[in-house]
Amino acid sequence: MKPRIYIARALPEPVAAYLEANCECRYWQGPGSITEEELAAEIGDAEGVLLTGTPVGEKVLKAGYKLRVVSNLSAGYNNLDLSALAARRIVATHTPYVPDDTVADLGMTLILATARRVAELDRMVKEGRWRQGMDAELYGLDVHHKRLGIIGMGRIGEAVARRAAKGFDMDVVYYNRRRKPEAEERLGIGYMPLDELLSTSDFVLLLTPLTPQTRRLIGEKQLALMKRSAIFINISRGETVDEAALIRALETRRIAGAGLDVFEREPLPPDHPFTRMDHMVALPHIGSATAETRLNMAFAAARNLVRALTGLTPIDIVPELRA
Repeated sequence: MKPRIYIARALPEPVAAYLEANCECRYWQGPGSITEEELAAEIGDAEGVLLTGTPVGEKVLKAGYKLRVVSNLSAGYNNLDLSALAARRIVATHTPYVPDDTVADLGMTLILATARRVAELDRMVKEGRWRQGMDAELYGLDVHHKRLGIIGMGRIGEAVARRAAKGFDMDVVYYNRRRKPEAEERLGIGYMPLDELLSTSDFVLLLTPLTPQTRRLIGEKQLALMKRSAIFINISRGETVDEAALIRALETRRIAGAGLDVFEREPLPPDHPFTRMDHMVALPHIGSATAETRLNMAFAAARNLVRALTGLTPIDIVPELRA
């Protein structure tokens, strides 16, 4: 008898076919993303669930009385209550590695787009506001040979550092909870304490996972240390930044600009202050959003789920839950 699973998000057809061949599948049929309450009502006797971002805590786990595996289609897993999962001996998996290069590409995209004011000047041209003789009004900032400070030197951080140092001749420094001498030597990058990194970098890229220690890691104090000419980039999680402090820093031109793919509240409300700022670029949380990467991530999540339900060890168990 095939294991019963609940699929709480849309999947590419080849991935759905793979799951149908190995499991008895039920699907979320509602509009938009499934909520925690809806998942609790839907999960029933499913032994496994595949989802993205929906909180999985006591409410869902009490309802899912036969649940054995939670497969999170995401590199991050801050939506999972790890203590509750561990207490019930439920396996949780995620999809690291697959999106690393794609997310790193987006990090460099935001650095370039903010420095050269791409979104702002695109609007200028399309709205017919481009005039002869306004060259100085179009000036941006150079990226090459500038200092990039990366906060969080995991796999994606290393991928960005490689692009920045070797592709744009940037002076790359980083702050991490532990130093990585091998990466320093291999990539030609340097370690700095956080305050020094903030005060000397031309671009600051935030790449930490969301944990109790990194929640609102960047706030009023940290932004005040940055150069007035510096640009702040966040492709980690919105909650790693004190958004109100960042709004103030941008409104007062305490920093030159920002490029954000993540926000405290998503989707971003249409009346949010960010929507009125020309000196920042806002993207709809698209870090891994290419067709190839999302297909590969979906297959990784599906394989993790099937392996766990058929007695094999999943490839990508959440680190905190590894035996």
